[in-house]
Amino acid sequence: MPKGHFITFEGGEGAGKSTQIRLLADRLEAEGHDVVVSREPGGSPGGEAVRHVLLSGAAEPFGPAMEAMLFAAARSDHVEQVIRPAIESGKIVLCDRFLDSSRVYQGVSGRLDKAFMSALEGVAINGMMPDLTIILDLDPAEGMRRAAARRGSQDADRYEKENLALHEERREAYIDIARAEPARCVIVDAARDQTDVADAVWTCVTKVIAPSNSLLQVADEL
Repeated sequence: MPKGHFITFEGGEGAGKSTQIRLLADRLEAEGHDVVVSREPGGSPGGEAVRHVLLSGAAEPFGPAMEAMLFAAARSDHVEQVIRPAIESGKIVLCDRFLDSSRVYQGVSGRLDKAFMSALEGVAINGMMPDLTIILDLDPAEGMRRAAARRGSQDADRYEKENLALHEERREAYIDIARAEPARCVIVDAARDQTDVADAVWTCVTKVIAPSNSLLQVADEL
């Protein structure tokens, strides 16, 4: 059986990752693909057990290194219990956040040592790199506005409540990752109409699941 594909979505708060994943999943399923939609932190029993601890801010007082290790533990369970089995059975896995979120949120924002982060990443993913990472790029001020509108009267989570300067730093960190790994990462302008964004995402995905041109060529077209 041919192996499936692993596609991750990254970006700041309010960039529209969950919406675009849902639209893409619907489109892929209409084309006859078997799709698994997941998220981080979470996505597996072990990952979901850690999710509340991270998003509630309960781990924040212990510092970014502790948070990074918790993310790594959750990611390892997610990879081995959900992602790898799905890929090996020929499915397409769409994941809301993965290793790049740790690189940005704990590595860059948390000022953690690169060697420490690299070691954690290697153990957590155990070779399971995404085939494609779509980075939804949006001005952080607009992202925070969207996030506030989305949650309504609910409390902001651990990351939504942080200051704008930190979100701007993370946006730049994502752009740096995309520039460093252009064969895997594509930046999509998330400020556009939802349908336009979905079409851009679809263009990227079709080049991965049925490649005729390189991802680098696609990025030049977006």
